[in-house]
Amino acid sequence: MYPSRLLFALGALVAAGCASAPRPVESSSSSSSLQAPAEPVRLTLVGTNDFHGWLMPHTTTLSGGLQVEEGGAAVFAGYVARLRADNPGGVLLLDAGDLFQGTLASNLSEGASVVDVYNHLGYAAAALGNHEFDYGPVGPRTVPGPGEDPFGALTARIRQARFPLLAVNVRDAASGQPPAWLGNDGTLLVTLKGVKVGIVGLTTPSTPRISNPALVSTLRFDDMVSPTLEAAKRLRAQGAEVVVGLAHAGGKCADLSNPRDTSSCDRSDGEIIGLVESLPAGTLDAVFAGHTHQAMGHYFANVPVLSTWGQGRSFGVLELFVDPATHKVLPERTRLQAAIPVCARVEEKSGSCDPRKLKELGGAVQLVPPTFLGGPVVPDKEVEALLAPALARVEEEQRRPLGVTVSAPLGRDYEAESALGDVLSDALREMEKADVALLNSGGLRANLKAGAVTYGDLYEVMPFDNTVAIITVTGDELRRLLTAAYGTGSGVFQQSGLKVTLGKCTGPERLRDVTLANGKPLDPKRLYRVVLPDFLARGAGGLGAVLSQVPAERIDLGLSRELVLRDAIATWWQSRGTPISAPATGRIHIVDDGAKCAPKSPAGARSERP
Repeated sequence: MYPSRLLFALGALVAAGCASAPRPVESSSSSSSLQAPAEPVRLTLVGTNDFHGWLMPHTTTLSGGLQVEEGGAAVFAGYVARLRADNPGGVLLLDAGDLFQGTLASNLSEGASVVDVYNHLGYAAAALGNHEFDYGPVGPRTVPGPGEDPFGALTARIRQARFPLLAVNVRDAASGQPPAWLGNDGTLLVTLKGVKVGIVGLTTPSTPRISNPALVSTLRFDDMVSPTLEAAKRLRAQGAEVVVGLAHAGGKCADLSNPRDTSSCDRSDGEIIGLVESLPAGTLDAVFAGHTHQAMGHYFANVPVLSTWGQGRSFGVLELFVDPATHKVLPERTRLQAAIPVCARVEEKSGSCDPRKLKELGGAVQLVPPTFLGGPVVPDKEVEALLAPALARVEEEQRRPLGVTVSAPLGRDYEAESALGDVLSDALREMEKADVALLNSGGLRANLKAGAVTYGDLYEVMPFDNTVAIITVTGDELRRLLTAAYGTGSGVFQQSGLKVTLGKCTGPERLRDVTLANGKPLDPKRLYRVVLPDFLARGAGGLGAVLSQVPAERIDLGLSRELVLRDAIATWWQSRGTPISAPATGRIHIVDDGAKCAPKSPAGARSERP
């Protein structure tokens, strides 16, 4: 809840005089009406991040068959309407990047359905996220062929959008200038209730390492500190009274209860924390962050930083008060709330639609319509109408059964071996009759629930249209590939056919040992057949330096294959028809020897996130 702004009352002035003396008569030249000081201007900044195409809600079925929904664009529009009613003309809607990539509803239109909704909601700006590049050229190919524009699909969305995508630290590698297709210098200046607000867009400098190299090789992703400082100075010179960072770069804090207590924040993986604390005081008044899919609502160097868990499940709200006399933000008046849930219905006592919390309640759960800022949240019928064509295209495909069942839920883990990673890497290795299979953990975007598996279920797990690539490498080259990858801080590989022992900390010595699954050592000279997504075979995930030394004839990117990796696994499961269950663990052993891991630099965020 956000209370209305404070009202300032001016007390009446009482003139005291002698009882026997007449009251002096004030001349018109000496008297004037006392003016009440102007009230601070309240600005409501609303932030989302890592939407990933989640136009429709996430649905969970509780025991007893009750369905609980989180998120959904039409419901979120109802919350935005309540915010605008609470502060007419004072709401600024922002997104910290990764609008696309993750659902059929988004991907079948190469993000057009998302931009339609964002246009309707009235977003002012969005940061350029690393996944904005994923679609590549216009059309079904995600990697450009001869004469095709690697930014074709993204350029089409930029032209469609009634809001800019911003990133001051992204440059054309050849010219050093902002990319022509971006259409801006990475900043935006808007006026809200008479206050000039500057927006500085940023994206993680790790993008070249975590994106398909074929799509971003002509771009330069600079460290964020200097471009932010320069952009903020330009905006202040243009009259900006408030400057907000909109960064597709994030961090992680476990406790949201006290925004001044940052003891639960992980500074070893805090790209946005490093940025904010590296800037001179007064550079930014606030930051909306993203990329890590972690909620934050904390002050770093006295700058409020907000982000959400993403996928449309929640949003953040920041209220800034600007003194009309000094044209400065009044920091003592700032209010923030991170990760406000988006709920079509809530549990009547807790006010939550988080299925994890509702399961803890046990017994009967009664769901009721939510209220927000003193009024009902009403889903937006126009958004529902906008989504209808996209949903009609995907509904049948999402429900298509694959003819297999999952005996127990399969979870994912970015930093460790996971049941889902074991199952998928085993399927990949077996169907290709390979020695080894490798999957980047960031490519697995959802858990797989128990029960009959549909194509939509698998699509949510693996939304990327990667091809099935094969590299043939010596044992020595394979060891060097793993050493390089584990030196980058890119999580762990989900793998089949190997056992690895890792240190806890990122670095060139992290890989302690690697053997075949049967415990036998790698033969340095023997050739091994390794199956992996073309994302990795093209050099992403830290593999580029080693793969550049492998003869081209030993790298098959799978471009002639009929099926992409996800669809190949679906076909493999269908052909077998046997229930899917997780194998025994033990492929990845992480040694915690008590070493204290060095914090990552502001430019060193980890790669694709869950």
